[in-house]
Amino acid sequence: MPSREDAREIALHLRSLAGGEDVTRLAAARLLARLSPMDATELLHEVIALARDGFEPARASLSAFTRALEREAAQMPYAAQLKRVAALSDQREVETLFVDDRQPAQQYNVDAAKRADARLFTQSLGHMKTQARLTRNPDQLARLAVASNPEVVRNVLINPRVTEALVVRIAARRPARPEPLVEIWHSARWASRPAVRRALAFNPYLPPDVGTKIVPLLSLADLRELSRDNSVHPALRDQAKALLDVAKDP
Repeated sequence: MPSREDAREIALHLRSLAGGEDVTRLAAARLLARLSPMDATELLHEVIALARDGFEPARASLSAFTRALEREAAQMPYAAQLKRVAALSDQREVETLFVDDRQPAQQYNVDAAKRADARLFTQSLGHMKTQARLTRNPDQLARLAVASNPEVVRNVLINPRVTEALVVRIAARRPARPEPLVEIWHSARWASRPAVRRALAFNPYLPPDVGTKIVPLLSLADLRELSRDNSVHPALRDQAKALLDVAKDP
């Protein structure tokens, strides 16, 4: 069973890896896959506790673990068991990482989103993707950023001229299709930014199974606000309350 000290050493190890966020995420996924379900939930419990205590390497490794749970679950044959094991172990803050409902609190009809895109854009999808990736014009980049097509947004996010302020605007945009929001979470370049994470977590159009992987990465002030926000999915409010309870523990 991983101890608090084991979690501390693992956090330090993950932080020491070279290669960026994606390398760290894959390393975290391999580590969880090697553990039993009980040990995996215990490790997550200890990492969350360390992160809430302010141990910076744990905060960074928690991001790797939550991103791994969302993106690499197929590598973990027992992934579906983790929620039940956490519930049986009274690890509420780990249990709330997993939610069965994938429907956002609010939904933007896909046909309405396509009609909005058709009014804004006359170019082909291929042309829009190329523009999004290469344009030097900030006004054009900002215009492309409101597209509901996730492939266009994916290319906006890799444009070297895109700013954090623009990404926050995309993440906070309402109404929004869920796919562009998930693209932001999958972006190693932007998912580590606190302002971007906050904008995603508070967006009621974000799928809750993604949101629950972001909420543990928020600040205490954000958790307090989220726990009282009736516009977000109830699972995210409950998770914020569970994490605030962890922060109160001695």
